[in-house]
Amino acid sequence: MFDQVVFAGGGNRCWWQAGFWDVVQPELKLRPRVITSISAGAATACMLYMNHSEWVMDYYAHALRDNPKNAYWGNLLRGESVFPHYRIYRQALLDIYGAEFPSLQNAPEIRIGVSHLPRWLGARSAVAAGLIAYNIEKYVRKKLHPTLGQSLGFHPEFVKAQECATVEDLADLILQSSCTPPFTPVMRRHGRPVLDGGMVDNVPVGALDASPGLVLVMVTRVYPRPQMFVVEHGANRDQRRVYVQPSRKVPISAWDYTSPSLMRPAYDLGRSDGEQFLTRLPDLLGAAAHL
Repeated sequence: MFDQVVFAGGGNRCWWQAGFWDVVQPELKLRPRVITSISAGAATACMLYMNHSEWVMDYYAHALRDNPKNAYWGNLLRGESVFPHYRIYRQALLDIYGAEFPSLQNAPEIRIGVSHLPRWLGARSAVAAGLIAYNIEKYVRKKLHPTLGQSLGFHPEFVKAQECATVEDLADLILQSSCTPPFTPVMRRHGRPVLDGGMVDNVPVGALDASPGLVLVMVTRVYPRPQMFVVEHGANRDQRRVYVQPSRKVPISAWDYTSPSLMRPAYDLGRSDGEQFLTRLPDLLGAAAHL
């Protein structure tokens, strides 16, 4: 039904996407040709084709049980990382994908986005500018598809997950797509610094093929828009993008590594919203067809 699918970024909020997908995919028998993704949305898309949500939630419950804080300021005195996120995240990706990595070749083409820095800025100043722009878009402008990062000179690159030769390569690619200092160090791709793909657009519709058909776009934040709506795209308006967002704020913070018990409520909200989506989809598409 949906030829292409978009997994927006959102850190832990992407558990909403997992719950939504686990309800909608088997009911609609979704077999997309292309998936475009950013950050934890990319991690989620890969997870859904290489592992199971229940197993991964159990994994995180175990992995985070001895992590009571999101910042360990005493580590400054020892010259160690204050934030545990990079270490935990990378190991989780290796463990979650490791045994099933070969099955990635049977998944849809998964395009994972990173943001390259403006050439007129150094790495440190670009990181600062990017984070400021990202937060202005997120908290002030609240735009579904931001433009400020691109105006500053950030530009995207999308890499196919299937081009990764090893699970370590895939983990590095997802970490590059998720690069959000200070939670992670500044990452490099082929020697060039990169940041979270959301610095350009956290909802990566720009990486979609222009072909006609239906596109499912799953965002993880509540925007001042209807919960579900359709955007017709293309010169002939023959690509219909069906956007769906959570029915309420997802009950977990993007970079909270102290509350694995909140993953389940985020996942369950996605399942509930998936059931509502299935009920409303025929009317949604019918209304769009008559616009």
